[in-house]
Amino acid sequence: MKINLAFFIVAAAILTSCNNNPTTSSVPKEQRLPIEGTWQLLQGTLTEKGKAPVVTDYIKDQKFIKVINGDHFAFMNHDLTKGKQPKPMYSSGGGRYTLNGDKYTEYLDFCNEREWENNKFDFTVTIKNDTLIQQGIEKIDSLKVDRVNVEKYIRIKAE
Repeated sequence: MKINLAFFIVAAAILTSCNNNPTTSSVPKEQRLPIEGTWQLLQGTLTEKGKAPVVTDYIKDQKFIKVINGDHFAFMNHDLTKGKQPKPMYSSGGGRYTLNGDKYTEYLDFCNEREWENNKFDFTVTIKNDTLIQQGIEKIDSLKVDRVNVEKYIRIKAE
């Protein structure tokens, strides 16, 4: 009997210590940052210097989501034809982020377009109800990218 009790105590201690990093879902909702969650991109506007803004509707023919937890973000975008259109489309990336007030900085550690990796992007974010507006400058000298990016997201609610 003593061996079974000792085994149970050791097993319980091991099982409870296996996951000592809280996940977003284990952190009480009132302690999470308002930016945490899953967001669907509705519209994006890119403005290159000296050119007219280019507006993209992200709910027509494609779906783009961004997932933000306590310290990382990830985005995924793909066409809705399951790759059966003339130019199939898929993109993804992610990395770390910081948020200080409304100043949101993404550190792109992973990206299917590898030349975008290891770059930092500074944005200002506004959250009102279930809408997130993210705007800032994307600049990568080596790619000659220098543009203003404004994205409008809506929170995806868990079902």
